[in-house]
Amino acid sequence: MMQGTASHSPSLAAPQQATRTAAAARPYGRYLYLAINIAILVFLLAPIAVVVVFALNPTPFIQFPPVGVSLRWFEKFFASRDFMHALWFSLEVAVLTTVSATALGASAALALARGNLPGTRLIVATMLSPLMLPAILTGLALFQTYVLLDVGRPTWGLVAGHTLVTLPYVVRTTLAVLHNFDTRLEEAAQNLGASPLRTFFEVTLPLIKPGVLAGAIFAFIVSFDQFPVSLFLVSPGNETLPVTLFNYLKFDLDGTIGAASVVSIVLAFVVVIGLDRTVGLRSYVKL
Repeated sequence: MMQGTASHSPSLAAPQQATRTAAAARPYGRYLYLAINIAILVFLLAPIAVVVVFALNPTPFIQFPPVGVSLRWFEKFFASRDFMHALWFSLEVAVLTTVSATALGASAALALARGNLPGTRLIVATMLSPLMLPAILTGLALFQTYVLLDVGRPTWGLVAGHTLVTLPYVVRTTLAVLHNFDTRLEEAAQNLGASPLRTFFEVTLPLIKPGVLAGAIFAFIVSFDQFPVSLFLVSPGNETLPVTLFNYLKFDLDGTIGAASVVSIVLAFVVVIGLDRTVGLRSYVKL
């Protein structure tokens, strides 16, 4: 009996030892996973930290560690008539672009998803092509088109250019929501006597709202920070904030650039928080 027990003990001990080894290795794998994610996060946020340090540093050049904290560059930014005009003009263009891109993109997505159009894949690829083309080529092509049409560089032309490069974001996010849309809900509403227009506003639109709003937020951020297209389409006296910063860098480099960048970052952060408060970021993650 003792010999039989002794003969079976090594075979029982081996799986137990392997289990303990795996359990001991699991925490190290988790720590490695967390370390990699922290490193990626630091890599992504490091440029923002440099910009913030540059904006708060009292010296007119980047110095680390900073010698102090000062708001002089923010005061200079908000006191500058050129920067304030550019900021408000960028906001105006971004709002107009968001409205036009959202209306056109959502309508196009509905037509592509419901219209049974021939060559739907080709149409979708064409509408998403601005994401794959360099924006500077798009701006140059639009500039040449406006020159041939002899329309100058009006504000509506700048909005049209921004709409062109932001339209794919609205189309893509709305199509993602419509992909899993249950059309039986619309049919049930119409069977109960709802008109097509009422069905759209009370059934369809509330269900696709996460995708539409997510695309609208992306359109606003991309339009507000758009530089290559704006560089070709702005007119003297009506320059967006990125173009004004570019022209400012030609003659001076101080913390005002950092202050303007911090303002843009904060604005984008506020927009993201607004998205989280309205539709929730998790709703977009599911797209």
